[in-house]
Amino acid sequence: MKNGITKFIDTFYFLFRRWLPLKTYRYAVCGGSNLVFDICLYFIFYHFIFAKQNIELYFVVLSPHIASLFFVFPITFTTGFLLNRFITFEDSTLPWKVQIFRYFVVGMGSLLLSYICMKILVDVLEFYPTPSRFLTVIITVIYSYLLQNRFSFRVT
Repeated sequence: MKNGITKFIDTFYFLFRRWLPLKTYRYAVCGGSNLVFDICLYFIFYHFIFAKQNIELYFVVLSPHIASLFFVFPITFTTGFLLNRFITFEDSTLPWKVQIFRYFVVGMGSLLLSYICMKILVDVLEFYPTPSRFLTVIITVIYSYLLQNRFSFRVT
């Protein structure tokens, strides 16, 4: 499966070869695919699963845009880790347990950054949740790429 995905992604690399190194290109494709998956899941959770209603847990009440953010995170965390480990940063020599722990640390930072941005954009500035999620992702993608490349999947 890994080889099939890598071959498919690399098929279109000739279009970007002049501007992007292969690793950056693969990160963009994998991250972009995971991003589209994230936004689609976020839309589904926000509009259909939580139906734009507050989610009352035993200890806290979550607004639907924040609940969607938290419920989608474990799904796209898993797909993002697998794509990064096996497609983008395949040359990393760190053990997978170290990689996943570091990826989790960076992911928690991204989640916190997303939470803060969503609270500001939706609750303070009163933007719509789905476009706000998209804007938030732009910020977290830059943060994530820098840390994943230099920390989570570092080549030793």
